[in-house]
Amino acid sequence: MVSDEELKKAQTVEARAKGISHNVRCTECGSQSIEDSQADIAILLRKLIRDEIRAGKSDKDIYKKLEEDYGETVLYAPHFDWQTAGLWLAPFAVMGATAGVGAYQRHRQKSNVHLMVLNLVRDIPFTPMERQTMVELLTPPPPPRKKWWWW
Repeated sequence: MVSDEELKKAQTVEARAKGISHNVRCTECGSQSIEDSQADIAILLRKLIRDEIRAGKSDKDIYKKLEEDYGETVLYAPHFDWQTAGLWLAPFAVMGATAGVGAYQRHRQKSNVHLMVLNLVRDIPFTPMERQTMVELLTPPPPPRKKWWWW
């Protein structure tokens, strides 16, 4: 009969192994983790991970061994270094550029004097001729036409 201590130890090993296996890419499938894949190499790697856990290795040591044996592409989360800096920083650069463009457009819209004056004089009672003259004077000129790079 299996004691409670052995059962808990087996459950701990299984939970750690599944956690690690979900973060390791199957080298044969490429799009699945070794936990989800039924390829021979995935089964072998799952057994290797369980053996390493039973041997007392830490998760970090197991990831390091897998990376040394199979390369960095076996891990779903690449390390941050000079080669992967673009991969990690690109989302922040895109979000920053989007926020910058949005802030600039909001600033331009709020600081457009023509629109501010038109809004101020909108409720003042003018004769139709005065209103037409005011609108002609306060309407901003059309923006310059953008030139495309291939023209």
